[in-house]
Amino acid sequence: MTNDNTRTGPDPDHGPDPDPDHVLLRTEGHAAYITLNRPKALNALSHPMVLRIEEALTAWADDPAVELVVIEGAGERGLCAGGDIRAIHEDARTGGTASADFWRDEYRLNALIARYPKPYVALMDGIVMGGGVGVSAHGSVRIVTERSKVAMPETGIGFVPDVGGTYLLALAPGELGTHLALTGAPIGAADALLCGLADHFVPASALPALARELAVDSLHAVLERHVAEPPAGGLAAAREWIDRCYAADSAEEIVARLLASGLPAAKGAADTLLAKSPTAVKVTLAALRRARRLGPLERVLEQEYRVSCAALSSPDLVEGIRAQVIDKDRDPHWSPAALEDVTDADVDRFFAPLDASELRLVATASTQEVVW
Repeated sequence: MTNDNTRTGPDPDHGPDPDPDHVLLRTEGHAAYITLNRPKALNALSHPMVLRIEEALTAWADDPAVELVVIEGAGERGLCAGGDIRAIHEDARTGGTASADFWRDEYRLNALIARYPKPYVALMDGIVMGGGVGVSAHGSVRIVTERSKVAMPETGIGFVPDVGGTYLLALAPGELGTHLALTGAPIGAADALLCGLADHFVPASALPALARELAVDSLHAVLERHVAEPPAGGLAAAREWIDRCYAADSAEEIVARLLASGLPAAKGAADTLLAKSPTAVKVTLAALRRARRLGPLERVLEQEYRVSCAALSSPDLVEGIRAQVIDKDRDPHWSPAALEDVTDADVDRFFAPLDASELRLVATASTQEVVW
């Protein structure tokens, strides 16, 4: 299920951030800290927030006094649940360009985080969804807690996982990433570790001490003191049916295999998948399979930018946000309404070149930096 904070999106005015304190920046000892400071909005990202984070990271990369960067969320509900998708709804409904402008800078930030030359420590406590995954799961040290709830729930609003989400999920073991991308299912700490979306488990009660100690002690020593074993997850035991069912070549065959498995969990996954936008499901599957062949993150982000921009003109994005956020009737009327009615041409449209407006990110293997 999605809510007002499921997706990242631009501020309605697209101008200077009405509250510059939405991103708090500070240095202490040899560490620099980024705090997403909109706790009442689950620390939702805005365009100005993205630009502020990028500016800070760029400055700290060349600052010899800064040895590592920590990103955290204010409050106790989550690091970041994405953003205000009402702005995207309005943009898609009126044919605006603010969302495309936002995504261009957001995906640049995702690439910068992935290639950052210093340790980038993400405290992925609580809700981490959509754009929250983008500012955390590309980091070099990703910490989850027993409260972590990580997800890419875009298919539920007629959208497709972005912010490098298709890259990360395509790298997950077997077909676990396919299952998570198509159903939008949230996962906890152990499953995030299994899927490669996180590196370490630390109890939530220990995060304040860990954050303080990173300013004065070595990263290795701090992790050694606080890393623990996570509570058990559920995906490892489900690998057999997930890998078998989601390895199918089409979304229709995936559903058929899930329903034929005889397993309640598999049937539940099929029911969940069938409630999502059929177009978004098929495009997501294609995006994941293509991501596996594209290579570095930057190439996948370029593909995601094409897909995201195409989604702005898709009726399902407007309808999905209407049903989940605007009217909240939870009864979207997808067009087309069934998987079998979504043609190959419908899917291919999302991957068509954007010509002059393409996002171009070039990864240089020699320096491991991103060149724009």
